Amino acid sequence: MGQLSVEHLLGIKYLQKSDIDLIFKTADHFKEVINRPIKKVPSLRDITIANLFFENSTRTKLSFELAEKRLSADVINFSAGQSSVKKGETLIDTVNNILSMKVDIVVMRHPNVGAGVFLSQHVDAKIINAGDGTHEHPTQALLDSYSIREKLGDVKGKKVVIVGDILHSRVALSNIFALKLQGAEVKVCGPTTLIPKHITSLGVEVETNLKKALEWCDVANMLRVQNERMDVSYFPSTREYTQLFGVNKDLLDSIDKDIVIMHPGPINRGVEITSDVADAKQSIILNQVENGVAVRMAVIYLLAQQIKR
Repeated sequence: MGQLSVEHLLGIKYLQKSDIDLIFKTADHFKEVINRPIKKVPSLRDITIANLFFENSTRTKLSFELAEKRLSADVINFSAGQSSVKKGETLIDTVNNILSMKVDIVVMRHPNVGAGVFLSQHVDAKIINAGDGTHEHPTQALLDSYSIREKLGDVKGKKVVIVGDILHSRVALSNIFALKLQGAEVKVCGPTTLIPKHITSLGVEVETNLKKALEWCDVANMLRVQNERMDVSYFPSTREYTQLFGVNKDLLDSIDKDIVIMHPGPINRGVEITSDVADAKQSIILNQVENGVAVRMAVIYLLAQQIKR
């Protein structure tokens, strides 16, 4: 088994193509493990992992927790809502308290951009970024690429459109980095108010017409409209957004090829995609969820290999 070129998983922009290949190869092995009758391996029996979630999360948190338990690690769960953070404790104090419990790996979601980088410079533990503000969400991008690879054989040369709220999406940024690194072509599509000004500097094209974008692509990754991050209105109404940028069965049927539909979840059914699209045979949304556990197992396992005892 090879070794990652990084000491932490802070963002896709710090990875090399060889790191992604290694993570996927390791995930292939773990995917086979989680489909066995006995789904646990004793790989990380002596490793302690703390999940620090300073922002709400259901799917990512559950996926990480399941991955950790499948690897037989000891797990500490921490939610800022029920902690001393509410009383004014700083990030570094919180983490130092947790590290004094001899934690080896910290999985952290934080509302501030760069929180994971800051942490990696101040504490002696492996850091996995489970989402920092509107910046990056590396494990989501990895599981998305892994799911494309599983469905289409390879990511290289594939045409992927990311549709929706690009401006507030850490999933979009991490996906752009990951897809470009693997040789995919990427476009973004959404209301111009939700497309960042300098997005083309990342080597992606902007397409404002959804039907044209879908006719071009092999894969459409549909993002959720993040109302909780919006301090002003970026489009007139949800109804209008859905008319212009929502995918329904009629729209899919009007395109003369089968495209793969993805969504990082949670889905606003009837807004970004209708239920019949979410549940259609070309949707790989549930595969993404299953692959999330295998990919996160791979990341945790590979980082744990670097821990010196």
